[in-house]
Amino acid sequence: MQEAQAIERIYREEYGRVVASLVRRFGDIDIAEEAAGEALLVAVEKWPVDGVPPNPGGWLTTTAGNRAIDRIRRESSRDAKHQAALMLEDDTPHEPTGIVEDDRLRLIFTCCHPALAPDARVALTLRLLGGLTVAEIAQAFFVPETTMAQRITRAKKKIKDTHIPYRVPGPEDLTARLGAVLAVVYLVFNEGYLASSGDAPIREELTGEAIRLGRVLRQLLPDVPEVTGLLALMLLTESRRTTRVAGGELVPLHEQDRGGWDRALIAEGHALVRVCLAAGRPGRYQLLAAINAVHTDAPAAGDTDWGQIATLYGQLEALAPSPVVTLNRAVAVAELDGPDVALAMVDRLPLEGYHAWHATRADLLRRLGRSAEARAAYDAAIAATDNDAERAYLSRRRGSLAP
Repeated sequence: MQEAQAIERIYREEYGRVVASLVRRFGDIDIAEEAAGEALLVAVEKWPVDGVPPNPGGWLTTTAGNRAIDRIRRESSRDAKHQAALMLEDDTPHEPTGIVEDDRLRLIFTCCHPALAPDARVALTLRLLGGLTVAEIAQAFFVPETTMAQRITRAKKKIKDTHIPYRVPGPEDLTARLGAVLAVVYLVFNEGYLASSGDAPIREELTGEAIRLGRVLRQLLPDVPEVTGLLALMLLTESRRTTRVAGGELVPLHEQDRGGWDRALIAEGHALVRVCLAAGRPGRYQLLAAINAVHTDAPAAGDTDWGQIATLYGQLEALAPSPVVTLNRAVAVAELDGPDVALAMVDRLPLEGYHAWHATRADLLRRLGRSAEARAAYDAAIAATDNDAERAYLSRRRGSLAP
């Protein structure tokens, strides 16, 4: 059982790299996915007997490539481009792939092409780069699994039928395409930061991959403040990762051991926030990074400048209004004006399907001494998440309520 879990973990960690490499080589997402899946089956069969190879990612890529070639050989009706891929070593130059030599970044720009619907862009990237299952993606979007499967299938078909190129766009188109790419990178990071399901409450391979892509984007566009802001946001959030789970239970920000935070990441994140402030062109990711900078600047939870955080969330509401932003501002308002004021804000939000809304209500009701209502809110929050560490934390808080 442990061997199977180890293989599954390695596969998830390497999946995006394997698929991106195969898409570049064979020019077909379906072939890449199927070959990657077949490579996993071979690994499940061979690795428990032969041991995990020294370079499991390379092994999976090579095995998947061989399986793809076998499949193409069986399907003689493939077009000339696929026939060329029969060669184990093909000296024919590939079509131009853009200004960055990075398979995964090119695949993200393909998945985020404006011809695809916004939800499909995110879902396809989470599937191909993050290695999430269709069920996990469906849960993140609050839609049935069959709906998500159809959405992903349609997106892949559109890429194929309309010949969407596998490349990073040129400088003239890059800025227009960037917003969708940043959104997807951040969603990949968030899935790693708090996994929607699975055995691991935090998937550090996803947070690490999102940060890696963020660094590549900043090298590409060093003068775009939102790119800098997103990287700063991810670094400051990642700095707290090792303190976020203890004993199988999620540890909220105010209870975390700040001595365990990664000071190097915090210093780098703060420096990037200062770069954003100097630019004077605030955006969503820059404001979220600034909020995290305030949190990580406080030596103890009691030293947090909640007034500054509330102000920053207010600016974010004006710039990019959403119920989730208001929910987060309410948490700061509770510290400044009391839980009753915050609860009135929260109760007006249309977030009944969002576990964090129920968890926030539960905490505010607990602070107001309304134990029966708080208990019901904790029950709703527990029912709305499949993250075991979060469920454990919420269950403990529920159990601590007064009778």
